[in-house]
Amino acid sequence: MGIIKFALATEKSIRLMESENKLIFVVDRKASAAEVKKAIEEQFAVKVVKVNTLIDRDGKKRAYIRFSEETPAIDIATNLGLM
Repeated sequence: MGIIKFALATEKSIRLMESENKLIFVVDRKASAAEVKKAIEEQFAVKVVKVNTLIDRDGKKRAYIRFSEETPAIDIATNLGLM
């Protein structure tokens, strides 16, 4: 399976998308932030500003992806079917 597993569509992720231009993805636990950034940029043809990762209580790794100003996160979410 690839680095990116799926995008999260939670209340928090929608709030982050609107306020900070971020999306949350569940990613492969062994993937580094740099690998996640490269995979997102290649898959969606966008510019990523920052990647923060977190391993949640369930053992899943989440990546908080901040997109550049010219790439609204809401457009990517719409393409993924989250909106």
